[in-house]
Amino acid sequence: MDVVLLEPEIPANTGNVARLCAVSGCKLHIIRPLGFFLDDKRLKRAGLDYWDKLNWKIHDNWLDFLNDCQPTRLYFVETDGARLYTEVCYQPDDYLVFGSETKGISSEILREYTDNHITLPMTNSRSLNLANTVAITVYEAWRQLGFIPW
Repeated sequence: MDVVLLEPEIPANTGNVARLCAVSGCKLHIIRPLGFFLDDKRLKRAGLDYWDKLNWKIHDNWLDFLNDCQPTRLYFVETDGARLYTEVCYQPDDYLVFGSETKGISSEILREYTDNHITLPMTNSRSLNLANTVAITVYEAWRQLGFIPW
């Protein structure tokens, strides 16, 4: 399973996602531009000592990511997704894409993949924290696959 952070802005969220990916065995893709520098203390602190256990890659932009990885199944997690994240039958080679904390995923990208928008249920809120959203989605996918290491 691959986790994709598209233009993340908050270093602590990215660090928490990195730690989650390290402990769950997911590969992390971080797509520029970033709202922080990679040597940010908040990024390193949130990831603790898991950075050397993490399989990760930085991509310069969305097209660079697509060309490099050539993903076959992408799921875009958005607040207005058409399906619940629990309604997907995940595969080990899926890519879960999460947008930036303030902008989400651009409408241009979402228009290219109209059938693959998923969401988490929420009440009385406009969005859930990015790191929490990634954790919930990754663990549902991993649960469906029997918690077998990727």
